[in-house]
Amino acid sequence: MHRFSFISLCVVGLVVVLFSGETRTAEAVTCDLSELSPCLAAITSSKPPSSTCCSKLTEQKPCFCQYLRNPTMKQFVDTPKAKRIATTCSVEYPQC
Repeated sequence: MHRFSFISLCVVGLVVVLFSGETRTAEAVTCDLSELSPCLAAITSSKPPSSTCCSKLTEQKPCFCQYLRNPTMKQFVDTPKAKRIATTCSVEYPQC
């Protein structure tokens, strides 16, 4: 009986460790404005954003306020076209 409880406890512990590591990996985002390069065509023309662009916007959403605080990056992300693209992709534009 004690052996079964110990094994069960080890299995539960292993599952918790595996899933907690997976969550941390999924949350880690590298904030790099070049990651949004798939959106370049939508920004420089009247083309709608591609699905890749929308995926990258969603992925980079945690970085938006960082981009907006940087004067060099802000000129690219704080524009009417950038806001339109975010809306088209159903990505909420941040209020930082």
